[in-house]
Amino acid sequence: MNAPLAQVFRYNKWANERIIDACRSLRDDQLDEVVFRGPGRSIRETLFHVVTGQSDFLARLKGEAQDRTKPQAWTGFTALEDLAGNSNDALIAAAESLTEDAEVIVPFAGKQPVFPISFFLTHAFAHGAQHRTEIVLMLEKLELPGPNLDAWEYAAAAGMGAEQQ
Repeated sequence: MNAPLAQVFRYNKWANERIIDACRSLRDDQLDEVVFRGPGRSIRETLFHVVTGQSDFLARLKGEAQDRTKPQAWTGFTALEDLAGNSNDALIAAAESLTEDAEVIVPFAGKQPVFPISFFLTHAFAHGAQHRTEIVLMLEKLELPGPNLDAWEYAAAAGMGAEQQ
């Protein structure tokens, strides 16, 4: 069992829940505004990308290029939360069960590249962190409140850091 790695994905779950919750009350025009040209995505598109990306990373852990069962279009916050919940929990379970870094072949563009499983867990975590940060910045640019996703906030929410008696 890899409890320390699973803790990283518990943070990931908490951060995803916070960013989705922060965006739930936005109007459609706020969700759909492209705030930055660089990423070129709206808040809605970026939220969808974060969550469906997790499903793809889980598929890659099994040697599949992508999750063919994931939704291809936004169907609302309830569906997004359900998909996020499932993929968050599956990432925690995958991290927790990792005892050795096996390799997986993920077919891509007619090739058979080999990756360690840890790469896809690393990518899933980094991908989520990057795009959640983009969403926080988009909210800030729109002068809307965004969540504090700092790990210290997670520690407090998870009951860590209590004073030693």
